[in-house]
Amino acid sequence: MGNIVFWTLIRLAVLIPVMWYLLETIRYRYWIIWIFIALYIFVIHPAVIAYKKFAEKSKPVLENTLCSTCKHFDESAVLCMLYDKHVSEDEIPCGGSAWEPD
Repeated sequence: MGNIVFWTLIRLAVLIPVMWYLLETIRYRYWIIWIFIALYIFVIHPAVIAYKKFAEKSKPVLENTLCSTCKHFDESAVLCMLYDKHVSEDEIPCGGSAWEPD
């Protein structure tokens, strides 16, 4: 999830100077429309697609592991907060020994 936020911020940081330059060249004609179109195409849409891929990738972990019912599990990052490790279908950080019901 942090990767999605990072790349969204990078795209936004690149887009701001580019739009600033382009607005000077088009002399502020329809500038608000161009800003919204550029924000959607270069920032919002890639972030939504990346989030959907992340959710699809983490769905099996959320449905099939013991960790998803533990109180130390963070669904938004698919992370065991007790051991600060990411959970996968093949690897449970504590091996089930530190599991506590939610």
